[in-house]
Amino acid sequence: MKTPKRLEPLIEAGLVDEIIRSLKSGKEAAVYLVRCGSEICCAKVYKEAKQRSFKQSVLYQEGRKVRNSRRARAMEKGSSYGRKEQESAWQNAEVTALYRLASAGVRVPKPYNFIDGVLLMEMIADAEGQPAPRLCDLEMSAQQARESHAFLISQVVRMLCDGLVHGDLSEYNVLIDSDGPVIIDLPQAVDAAGNNSAQFMLERDVANMAAYFGRFAPELLTTQFGKEMWKLYQSGELHPEVNLTGHFEENLKPADLRSVIREIDAAREDNEARLRFLQN
Repeated sequence: MKTPKRLEPLIEAGLVDEIIRSLKSGKEAAVYLVRCGSEICCAKVYKEAKQRSFKQSVLYQEGRKVRNSRRARAMEKGSSYGRKEQESAWQNAEVTALYRLASAGVRVPKPYNFIDGVLLMEMIADAEGQPAPRLCDLEMSAQQARESHAFLISQVVRMLCDGLVHGDLSEYNVLIDSDGPVIIDLPQAVDAAGNNSAQFMLERDVANMAAYFGRFAPELLTTQFGKEMWKLYQSGELHPEVNLTGHFEENLKPADLRSVIREIDAAREDNEARLRFLQN
């Protein structure tokens, strides 16, 4: 096939020997099957912001740390340099997440190299050595659904224990190889402790899994693993081997508004007293 322009520098650098074919084109990137020496890999070519349908929402970017203060200021101002750096940070987020999660024992593709907006990574293969199918393309028995769901919930737990939430997990970004599910597509992964929307995204990810597998095992539709694991995470009790039940009881006890108002009044009085002291 004709070499895509974005892949030419990798061929010139000797990182890629052959472009075999296009594998898929999604909302944020196009993926190609390539040969690197004797190994078949995937080359993920990120689309430019103006070409993507998936927007870099502030919901996903909140909590991402930028070490260089100049870059951080430029990104806040939205200058051309800042937008370029923001785009680079968006793409690098997936590379960082893949390395972190692989080290944490999460089944994700192995990253090999990242250059000029192209991520070279492991090709997830089926038993015949062909690119593995997506979860959404499979039919399964109720028992297979329960087992795959349980495994993916354990993977989400491992991710959260490492401080990350996928943020866009669904049956469309899970591949199934001969050993089971592999989680893909992580540029929107969020910091669990630094993002105010992390709980919402986690619960949405988990709900997406329940909705899909619930087609084959309906009892999964009523589970609440997301709320359960977030509560454990907040209390510091979540760990990779935790035994979740899928049940969660909401705290319906009404807030003690009088106590809250007393605390506010006390804080206001302390502040007024401090101001009077400074004025005198």
